[in-house]
Amino acid sequence: MSVRSRIEATLLHHLTPERLDVIDESHHHAGHQPDMTGTGESHMRVRVVSERFSGLTRLQRHRMVNDLLKAELDAGLHALAVEAAAPGEPTRW
Repeated sequence: MSVRSRIEATLLHHLTPERLDVIDESHHHAGHQPDMTGTGESHMRVRVVSERFSGLTRLQRHRMVNDLLKAELDAGLHALAVEAAAPGEPTRW
């Protein structure tokens, strides 16, 4: 199972989101470090709308997502961008 698939499965299970996009942005980071070729799943962006974020600050939302994806980060996911919103909140995406 790919990193992207595992991230999607974890967030779907724990957040039951209205919307979820997991985007592999690794190709944008090729050459930033000697071992970053842009072909792996090293940089991911998560865009998620979930009722679980209602009443939480941006920091609390990011911490929740990071905690849920700790296993991926510990296993080598280099970067995780999080865009989290509650239903009805405006998004730029």
